[in-house]
Amino acid sequence: MPTHTATAPGAYALEVLEVIAETPDAVSIVFAAPPDAQADFAYKPGQFLTLRVPAGTDTDAVSRCYSLSSAPSIDEHLKVTVKRTAGGRASNWLCDNARAGMVLESLRPAGTFTMRDTTAVPVFVAAGSGITPIMSMIRTVLPESTQDAVLVYANRDRDSVIFDAELAALQSEHGRRLTVLHWIEAESGLPTADGLRALLPADSTATAAYLCGPAAFMDVAAAALCGIGLAREDIHREIFVSLTTDAFAAAPEPAAVPADPDAVSATVEIDGNTHQICWPKSQILLDVLLGLGIDAPYVCREGNCGGCSYTLRAGEVTMQVNDALDDHEISHGVRLACQSLPQSDQLSIAFDR
Repeated sequence: MPTHTATAPGAYALEVLEVIAETPDAVSIVFAAPPDAQADFAYKPGQFLTLRVPAGTDTDAVSRCYSLSSAPSIDEHLKVTVKRTAGGRASNWLCDNARAGMVLESLRPAGTFTMRDTTAVPVFVAAGSGITPIMSMIRTVLPESTQDAVLVYANRDRDSVIFDAELAALQSEHGRRLTVLHWIEAESGLPTADGLRALLPADSTATAAYLCGPAAFMDVAAAALCGIGLAREDIHREIFVSLTTDAFAAAPEPAAVPADPDAVSATVEIDGNTHQICWPKSQILLDVLLGLGIDAPYVCREGNCGGCSYTLRAGEVTMQVNDALDDHEISHGVRLACQSLPQSDQLSIAFDR
């Protein structure tokens, strides 16, 4: 492996093993995790890597999140899939420049868009590069369960269908257990709720849905799924984010605040260690943890990626911003450390990365 040390706090150097041309405007990049950090790169289907992309020069590097299309129980190496976007500095740079032997910096896998219930019968709905986390889920659920799966996949035209051959191979391998239904905009126009609903089996036994794609597409897909009887709390969405902050910058020092006589007590479990902290009511949880030297996970610090998610086991908090968690996650105690303020005198928190 080329000699390279990550320059950013909490970052790891990943070697590019292979670059696979998926379509004229999409590539998959296969990475080797450092031998001494294999456990740090354990991930769940649906999660993402945050890459530091040079995008010109190293001083112009940008942070971007890319979903893993590899399946953790099957693939030896990590793989993300990147689709070129108009004006996208990072995606265009990766599509044009990623090569085997290159080393890129990455944060640990993160994200809350994962399979909620392995006993549920899933239906997957994706558009464009939204197939990336969905592919990881499908490739995991088929060999690990007896559940059938349905995929509805929308694309601009036939040439832009990412993983077309791989999906056909999965259908051949798993027979009627996997149904793949394509929506091609060049042939059928923009997807509509009625049109997508017509693709889904009228007698669908699906009990959970996973959506990934542009927000407007996911709105239409959710309406179609409700039309075949799925409850909104069983429809889970991934949210694409374009980071506006540098996820690889050193954590900012928390602002000095007067001693808070009303600071609450919180038990925080992270990486197998338990910390008892005093949490001032005016300070965000993530800032408190980082200020105490506790290595809490985070990516965007903006409340829209889920990279700092934790489970609230006891107590109450409020979140200033939440653009990442759905109602199902909230009801199961998932919260964002970068947006949490305490509302109870005693809290119990666990980071589950």
